[in-house]
Amino acid sequence: MSNLAREQDSFDVLVIGAGPTGMACAIEAQRAGFRAALVDKGCLCNSLFHYPSHMTFFTTSELLEIGDIPFPSPNAKPTRNEALEYYRKVAMHYQLDVRPYQRVEQVSGEDLNFTVRTRDEFDRARAYTARKVVVATGYYDLPNPMNIPGEDLPKVHHYYDDPHPYYGLDVLVIGGKNSAAIAALELWRHGARVTLVHRGAAMHRHVKYWILPDIENRIKNGEIAAHFRTSVVRIDPDSVTLETPQGPLILPNDAVLAMTGYRPDFEFLESLGVRIEGEFRCPACDPRSLESNVPGIYLAGVIIAGDRTNEIFIENGRFHGRQIAEDLKEKLRSPAGALAGAQRS
Repeated sequence: MSNLAREQDSFDVLVIGAGPTGMACAIEAQRAGFRAALVDKGCLCNSLFHYPSHMTFFTTSELLEIGDIPFPSPNAKPTRNEALEYYRKVAMHYQLDVRPYQRVEQVSGEDLNFTVRTRDEFDRARAYTARKVVVATGYYDLPNPMNIPGEDLPKVHHYYDDPHPYYGLDVLVIGGKNSAAIAALELWRHGARVTLVHRGAAMHRHVKYWILPDIENRIKNGEIAAHFRTSVVRIDPDSVTLETPQGPLILPNDAVLAMTGYRPDFEFLESLGVRIEGEFRCPACDPRSLESNVPGIYLAGVIIAGDRTNEIFIENGRFHGRQIAEDLKEKLRSPAGALAGAQRS
């Protein structure tokens, strides 16, 4: 490998995950004077890109801002497309070094001398070296499995994008929270025949206040069929089988949207040596510096909360970069950190 290639692939800080939180971490590292880059198995803000195309955020635009760059929006709550445009412009403003479509396969080495190995969509391997690593991978890429027959059929989807493909179809929506309610309402309004199934006795109490009466009225009027205290036990090409309080029920079905939630990639964290602790499977992490139990590996964003994925959002995860940058300034500018950097250059 040439000296130029080694220089291009060697960083003070490598951030795994190029969403808003990962971007904020890279921005703060750059502001502190460190050379930083981001790698992601998808595109910039990959999770946001896979949100429903017409989605509106539940929060206001100023709570999504990173890098002290204003997020102007004519709407009280910005849309997905506005957010994607905003984060693209932030990346351009700070000239962030983003390496998209590279899945991280392995992180080896030790503090001040990590090697991060990736593989791209053409199966090409690449290796980066970094003094510090920040993991900001979120949780939206790993849906919670249902573990039922037929879950792997092509008509089953864990992500809802657009209602148009479901026009005129019998669609089952599984779940009782915001994503399920929004999907059910949009599908019904665009000509799908919608059935909603939820294990609870009613829609979840955390459904947003302007969505809850809408879905409840559609159910009350019989416009959306709903089965509560009900589970899906089997999915077949032309039907679904439900276990209801009254017994088994087979319904005709063309598509299933399983809005069953998502989980962090605990296996990846454990492969790094990060301990997973407690009832909620929270990764071991210093609350001040956000450094994990593995020296030199930091955690940012929702993965810090483990299974409690409703505790950290862009609104509060965007500040994790500042915490990490403060610790980086202490450790990378110490005599030991400076010596290690000089030896690697």
